[in-house]
Amino acid sequence: MKQYKVGVIGATGMVGQRFVTLMEHHPWFRLTVVAASGRSAGKTYEEAIGDRWAMDTPMPQESKNLIVLNAQEDVDKIAGLVDFVFCAVDMKKDEILALEERYARHECPVVSNNSANRWTPDVPMVVPEINPGHLQVIEAQRRRLGTARGFIAVKSNCSIQSYVPALHPLKEAFGLKRVLACTYQAISGAGKTFKTWPEMVDNLIPYIGGEEEKSEREPLKVWGKVENGVIVTADSPAITSQCLRVPVSNGHTAAVFVDFERKPTEEEIKALWASYKGRAQELELPSAPKQFIHYFEEPDRPQARLDRELEGGMAISVGRLRPDTQYDYKFVCLS
Repeated sequence: MKQYKVGVIGATGMVGQRFVTLMEHHPWFRLTVVAASGRSAGKTYEEAIGDRWAMDTPMPQESKNLIVLNAQEDVDKIAGLVDFVFCAVDMKKDEILALEERYARHECPVVSNNSANRWTPDVPMVVPEINPGHLQVIEAQRRRLGTARGFIAVKSNCSIQSYVPALHPLKEAFGLKRVLACTYQAISGAGKTFKTWPEMVDNLIPYIGGEEEKSEREPLKVWGKVENGVIVTADSPAITSQCLRVPVSNGHTAAVFVDFERKPTEEEIKALWASYKGRAQELELPSAPKQFIHYFEEPDRPQARLDRELEGGMAISVGRLRPDTQYDYKFVCLS
């Protein structure tokens, strides 16, 4: 099979480092370009990172001697070297919007970790196991941009990646009326480690700027539908959330409370989680988990330290399903 040449824009930051790590030994992708700000441009990737490597695994050998290009000034050059880019830049929202569109207009597809384009109506925000059909909106986006290949696709906010996958098969089968989700989010979501954010040791911060709005709105776009060249958000369920930063290095946990349109039994819920497969599993994509949702019967699971790397960190861990006094059911999940 063809190996795709991949660039990482914003490669020196924590998310960029994660992308670089994920490229190592990938059967489909070959890291070809790393790009960052002008401060890093012209240096080898290893020199540009210096002592700021934040991953648990060593820097991939193949990335060390790549010369860092300028993410803003070398757009044309980068677009000519790669098949597509992952984007994880740390810039202002309007700057990210402009930069991602420049790459797309240079016929370079952009898969973005940034939030800037999540509410652009013709930009799909895709969780592969949930809404791969939203990719069809790219055709309309290309017409708007005037491109043949170039487009922008984004990932959802990290806060919803534990509870929305767990709710999705239940929504399809039984309907959801209302959801309360309290998230307990690792410091990696802020691009930090305990070394760079020592104030988080033995601490909890009950506020993450903008996170609760994202957590309440983004699921409705993921559950929306494509109509007339745009994604129309879903009308339900009603979602409210509370988002806290906790002293955990990696892995976001959510405590979820849910009311159904047609209340299922606990056994029906667990059976759906165990059997659920998305398009990524059907295609047997190399990074996709074999089983998307894993349920733990132990009362003290899932735990971030024990379960965050389940199936390469790509699976959803769920536990503590039980009836609630105010909602139909409650459970805990981790991604």
